[in-house]
Amino acid sequence: MHIELRFFASVREALGLAQERIELPETVRTVGQVREHLVARGGAWAEALGQQRALRMAFNHVMCAPETAIQEGGEVAFFPPVTGG
Repeated sequence: MHIELRFFASVREALGLAQERIELPETVRTVGQVREHLVARGGAWAEALGQQRALRMAFNHVMCAPETAIQEGGEVAFFPPVTGG
C-alpha cells in the first residue's frame, strides 16, 4: 500500500523532511502502525516519532486515534500537540 506522509512543526524540523510517499508492508494497517513502522527506521525517526513524544496524528485531514485504519493513497500527518502560526 502506498500512502503520503506529512510532517509539521518540530517533527518536520527533527526529520528535515516535510513530506514523503512510501510503500508500506501489508502488516501496516493503522495510523499507529505507520508510526511504529517509521520509528523502526531508528535515529532521528525514533526520536521524533517515538512513543515518548506527545504527537497528534491525522488521516486524510481528520484528527484520529492510532487505531484508525489507513487506505491506499491516503495521507497520514504527524505534528506536535500545539503548533504556532
